[in-house]
Amino acid sequence: MSDTSTGKVVVNRVMSLDGFIAGPGHTMDWIFEHMTSATFPEVMAATGAMLIGRGTYEVGKRMSAENTGYDGGAQFVLTHRPPDEPDPEVTFLTCDIEEAVARAHRAADDKNLEILGADVAAQCLQRGLVDEILVYVLPVLLGDGVRFAPPGLDRIDLEPLGNVQSGGVTMLRFRVRT
Repeated sequence: MSDTSTGKVVVNRVMSLDGFIAGPGHTMDWIFEHMTSATFPEVMAATGAMLIGRGTYEVGKRMSAENTGYDGGAQFVLTHRPPDEPDPEVTFLTCDIEEAVARAHRAADDKNLEILGADVAAQCLQRGLVDEILVYVLPVLLGDGVRFAPPGLDRIDLEPLGNVQSGGVTMLRFRVRT
């Protein structure tokens, strides 16, 4: 669990009702049919930095025209392959997951560190680096795509902290039990 600042390490996921965080071909355009940065502004206000997987970063770049203006603070992308042309708004990290979380958490400046991306989130959960999981359940069935949790993820017990609804979106918050 995090202990480098007062902020938490939070896996932040948008999920279809049938358990997918991205559709076939890693599509995520369906999210913006239901959510904007104004849906749950308190989450954005509590976030100081984001640690993103390379795949999620690439999907985000492709969708930049549809971007809803979410400002989660400093952006860190964990990758084995940094791009040839740097992105001035992103810090690319090639270290192990523990170091990446520690570095991004420090940059969050006592706010929460959001973990985005299926693989990065699974690595953080496997190593006990996550304090909370925040899930936005959207009223859509995708039928296929990227599952919430990959095969092989060990059991992780959660404590429900609450739920809130905004329009058709239900936000669920859980504490990771240790």
